[in-house]
Amino acid sequence: MADQLMSVNLRHITKWPAALLLATLFMLLLILTGCSKQSEIVGHHGLTMGTSFTVKWVSSDAEADKALPAQINQLLVDINNSMSTYQPNSELTRINQLEAGTPVTLSPDLAKVLSRALEISQSSSGAFDVTVGPLVNLWGFGPDGRIVKAPSAAQITALKPRIGFDKVKLSEDGSELIKDGDIYIDLSAIAKGYGVDKLAELLENAGINSYLVEIGGELRAKGLKPDGNNWKIAIEAPIVGEREIQRIIAVKDVGIASSGDYRNYFEENGVRFSHTINPATAMPISHKLASVTVLAPDCASADALATAMMVLGPQAAEQYAIEQGVEALLIVKTATGFREIMTPGFSDFLVQ
Repeated sequence: MADQLMSVNLRHITKWPAALLLATLFMLLLILTGCSKQSEIVGHHGLTMGTSFTVKWVSSDAEADKALPAQINQLLVDINNSMSTYQPNSELTRINQLEAGTPVTLSPDLAKVLSRALEISQSSSGAFDVTVGPLVNLWGFGPDGRIVKAPSAAQITALKPRIGFDKVKLSEDGSELIKDGDIYIDLSAIAKGYGVDKLAELLENAGINSYLVEIGGELRAKGLKPDGNNWKIAIEAPIVGEREIQRIIAVKDVGIASSGDYRNYFEENGVRFSHTINPATAMPISHKLASVTVLAPDCASADALATAMMVLGPQAAEQYAIEQGVEALLIVKTATGFREIMTPGFSDFLVQ
């Protein structure tokens, strides 16, 4: 039988429309390693949040297995209906349309995501910022569509007053939101990870303790495969126009997310503009960090932390990962190729 190896293709787009993603998104690799109890692994896959998802679990109840796909589909619909900026009637779209100062009660899931997002914004000094959406759109990486020419300095300056995570005001218990200004909230750098966590919760509530869940390359693994081994994950090398594996890791009981700047960009006069926008400068990142993979207790945190680290750059990102108590692999561009930076514990996950 085939041993499953999930490939982490770095998040190369910050928006959710399926039409833009179907041709290039995340693949599964099958590595033949001899016969195992593969028949005990049950799977379900489909499309959500403008990308693909895959759920695999070690079966213990055939009847429960039959019920799970419908439950998985409905859970993902509910999250999309809450957090999508592409659905005109989603909870988040309605919030973005509210006038500043209008209080609104949040659904429990949206309240939890916003609370965690603001925590990471604080710890990263704003490198992660859910209000950066207007700049992402201006640079052609949001719902307004692609551009081939960089925006003017005047256009960028005009949007700066709308940016700032401190303009998202939550009540003390996190259940109510007030926008302090004309802000636009975009959760695309944390919502997929949160969706992974919710799917993991669904599986665990069904009595499943060994699984691998993936949405758009963000993953969460728990327990062991039927052969007693950890789940294997392939991390993609940040090479433009190619699909190569940089590293393979073996994991359990962890959330995994990757971010990179080498697939979603545009060029003008020989200058490449990344889709990752630095909220502080209102410009695409220009440092040498090509990609980052983060291992964290939950996938929502891994998702947001990976984005924050891409903004911070190599040295600051490494220090930030250590401060946050997570493991990370940073791949940095050099004149002759790439070099790797690993936090102290990341090497423990490597498959040699």
